Amino acid sequence: MNEEIKHKKHPVLKCLVVDDESFAIEGIVNYINKLDFLELSATCPSALEATELLMEKDVDLMFLDINMPELTGIEFLESLDSPPLTILTTAYSMYALDGFRLNVVDYLLKPIGFQRFFQAAQKALELYVSHNNPSTAETVGSEMYIKQDDSFIKIIWENILYVESMQNYLKLYFKDKSYVIHQTMASLENILPKEAFFRIHKSYLVNISHIDMVSGGRVIVGGTELPLSKHRKDDLFNNVIFKKLMSK
Repeated sequence: MNEEIKHKKHPVLKCLVVDDESFAIEGIVNYINKLDFLELSATCPSALEATELLMEKDVDLMFLDINMPELTGIEFLESLDSPPLTILTTAYSMYALDGFRLNVVDYLLKPIGFQRFFQAAQKALELYVSHNNPSTAETVGSEMYIKQDDSFIKIIWENILYVESMQNYLKLYFKDKSYVIHQTMASLENILPKEAFFRIHKSYLVNISHIDMVSGGRVIVGGTELPLSKHRKDDLFNNVIFKKLMSK
């Protein structure tokens, strides 16, 4: 008997399953139906179809197969500026490093057992809750408090050079120190003043006042070279650089 595993007062994550094998989709859908904090939104057999579905439907969590024709799961994920929480599924362990690089929630090896699926789904739920209920930082004017172990440290957001996304964490870089906090880039962007910070890449948020130089596909911040996404380059120039350009 497939009894649902109950969670009290939890959100329900809308799921998209992307896999070119129908039996693999059926297996994941069966697992989704066992958990009352997951709800199937859609399934599709290719990354190309998934692109359209993400524009049409609300998706909180995506189960994404890596080995698919035309466009692999890795290539598809790399093409998305703001992907949903993602759990990669594959029969090959060689792609684990790609999963870590792309900040996925988890990496499931086929055949997928329910216990392992449940662990990954729970992790996704915890991340979803932390994304939507940020509590590691509280804004007070230009001052913020970040949690470090059992302490709360005051920082001044103007002194942040840039922020780097590190899977389930963020690393805040200052001139002479850095802090790691358990928070998502999206939630931090909602806290920091939008006129002062710019997302130059899916993994990097920079303090505009600390940009030293922009050259080609690189942004220099505090002497450090950071990648500039081609999808964000025009916005950076139009909304930041050209507005403060002294000479042409």
